[in-house]
Order: sequence, then structure tokens, then C-alpha cells
Amino acid sequence: MNSPEPCQLIGILDDGWAGLGDAARARLAGCDLLIGARRTLELVAPHLPSRVEQRMMDGLLGRVPEWVRAARGAGQSCAVLATGDPLCHGIASFLADKLGTTAITVHPAPSTLQLAFARLGQSWQGATIVSVHGHDAGEWQPGAGPDHGLYPLMRAASQQHLIGAFTSPANSPDRIARALISAGLGDDFRMSVAARLALPDEVVHADLPLTVAASRSFADPNIVVLTRVGPPERRATFGFDDADFIQRAPEKGLITKQEARALSLAKLGLCPDSLVWDIGAGSGSVGLEAARLARNGHVWAIEKNAGDAANARANALRLRATNYTLVEGKAPAGLDTWPAPDAVFIGGSGGELAGLIRLILGRLRPGGRLVMNFVTLENLATATATLAEAGASWDVVQLQAARSQPILDMHRLAAQNPVWIVSATQENP
Repeated sequence: MNSPEPCQLIGILDDGWAGLGDAARARLAGCDLLIGARRTLELVAPHLPSRVEQRMMDGLLGRVPEWVRAARGAGQSCAVLATGDPLCHGIASFLADKLGTTAITVHPAPSTLQLAFARLGQSWQGATIVSVHGHDAGEWQPGAGPDHGLYPLMRAASQQHLIGAFTSPANSPDRIARALISAGLGDDFRMSVAARLALPDEVVHADLPLTVAASRSFADPNIVVLTRVGPPERRATFGFDDADFIQRAPEKGLITKQEARALSLAKLGLCPDSLVWDIGAGSGSVGLEAARLARNGHVWAIEKNAGDAANARANALRLRATNYTLVEGKAPAGLDTWPAPDAVFIGGSGGELAGLIRLILGRLRPGGRLVMNFVTLENLATATATLAEAGASWDVVQLQAARSQPILDMHRLAAQNPVWIVSATQENP
């Protein structure tokens, strides 16, 4: 028995039928079932034989694999219309995952992103491509999490020099500009907007300051190109001085010191995409350095002291940490809404240490790590006893550091308080 003919996945631009090649036109005219969004179907409908069944997928994307599977099973030829290159943030990967790569044949048109760069006369092989063509999560606010529609773009902007973005009517160029400004990146990028590509009223707005783009409206559909106007900020990924962080005054020193912070971050074993909890964030020093190490991950932090929480937010803005969310409150309240972590740091427990340890061991992802800092024997004893009762594997390092201080024309060493650094994994989750 012969295998059914693959479904033809055909890319199309807004110039519609006129922009299609002869082969694509023949496939559309010869199919039994044509699936597409209303907008793309309307571009080709006047040129199709009446026998071609047209089926709109607006709001029904999840049913498209089922429709394709049924048509192929019935011996019908089918095609799906998609915008531009279906393999660039398009439907092709979704269909291939559901149906298998042999069940579809992709016929791409130029990507609208490619057209945008062409209109700007700008090479794009070094560009980072992101899509914010998702749900409307409202305006970006500092501390927004990975569920925000602009999150992929904000992470790219913190690291890259050239970005091409697929937009949506909600996540529009002006909203993107306002988001970058709110993250402290307002002077770092220029924005170009290519609107209504391949249509008679196509327009390109090139090299706009973000302050200008933030207050303008742009015709839909459009593509955004962000170009960094200077080199990315050269600031350490790891190993900030204590003085780099805003701290509560006059009580300076309520911060995880650099030496303990460095060892604690090493014990957390962070990967570029780690999901991290910071319990008792204080000024945010550990969590914010973790956010730079886990640059493609995210840090959720909680702090009960209002003054410290305000300082942590200010530090996050100064460090342009767009993958850092701070909650003002007392753990464990609200932790049930956070995703399971790869790593957890406890710098302060608010008297809930034993309960927090048990909760965290139950939530850690496979291979995850819990790291805690203590300066009192009582908390150290509570932690190790709780870890032993829970069947966790743990170890303790006592860190005793001394820093040089001037004395006359010489220097002496001044000892800091010893810190116990406890790290643990759950052996029997």
C-alpha cells in the first residue's frame, strides 16, 4: 500500500497569489483541502477551483494535525498556508512534531524578517531572532517573569547586539520600546520598524531612538529590528564587590559577603538555563549574581523586610536584570506558585528554617541543589538535623575570611565572622 501524499505546507506573503511561484500555485489549485488562517485564505480564494475545500484554523490550531491526518487517511491531497517561512517561528515545527517530518513538505516563502533586513540594507546572519507574537500580558514591568509575552525579547536585549523580532498587535513596536526603556536599556538600542511588507502601502521606519518609537503607532503587521548603538556593557558576570550593591543604611554589612557569595554560587552549580529560588534575598546580591550566571534561566526571590526589598529592586535595575523577580513577603508564603527549582539559596529563613528545608527538598528538580548560609550554631544544627531526617545528602564548609585594612603606612588582616555554608541534594525524592 502506497504511503499517503505529504501535506504541502506553503509559505505566502501579503502580496498573496501574485507573489507565489508557479509550483506553489499548482499545488494550491490541485489540493482537495486547504487549511489556513482567514487572512491567508482570502489572499488565494479567488484563484482556486470551487472543488477545493477551504478550512479556517483561526483559534483552532490544535486541530490542524487531526484534519491533516484525516485527509491523508482518506486519500485526499491537502495543503496548509503559512506566513513567510513556516520553519522560522512558524507552524512547520508544530506539525512536524505532531505528524512526523515525512508527513509534510515545506515550501517556504521569504521570511518577513528577511524582507525587513533587506529593506534596511542590513545583513542579518548575526541576528538573534525572537518572537513576541504571543499572548497579551500587558506592559512590561520590572520583575516580570517568563510567562510575559515580551520575555524572550528582553532576555535577548540583555545579551545581543542585533535582534529581529516578530511582533503582534498587542506586543507592538511602541510597547517593546517602552519595555526596553523601563529596563534601563533606553540608550542602548535604535529601533527600525518594517510595516506592511510586500503591500502597496509598505513603509519602513529606520533607526528610531527608543524614546521616539515608544510614543508612536505603527501599521500592522510589522517587524522590529533592534540594533545596539554601542558595545554591550562590560561588567563582570560574577564576583561583584559588596560596595556594588545598594544596602540598608546605616546598617551596612547586611549582605552576603563576596567570599561567602562566591562559594555559595559555586555550590549552587548553576547552568545557563537554571531556575533559581533566593529565600531571604536581602539586598539581592546572591540572587542577582545567580541571574547573570543563569542568563537564560530565571531567579525568583523573596524578602520580608521592605527596606531590603526596595534595595534589591534598585540593584536589579542597576544591573539590568530582566530575569529576576522579587516578591516582598515572608517565605514560605507564595512559594507554591513558583516553578520547581534547579537551585535554591537560603540567606534568611524568618524562623521557618526546618519547614522551608522540607518544602524545598520536595520541590527540587532532579539533580537540584539547596545551599544555605548560617552564622549561628543553632541554625546550623537545625539545618543539618532536618536534612538528616529527610534523607538528604549534605555537606558543610566553614568559611573564615580576613580582609586587608590599612594601618599607618602598612596593612593588617581583619577577620570576618565565620560562615557555615551548607549544601544539600535530595537522594530519595
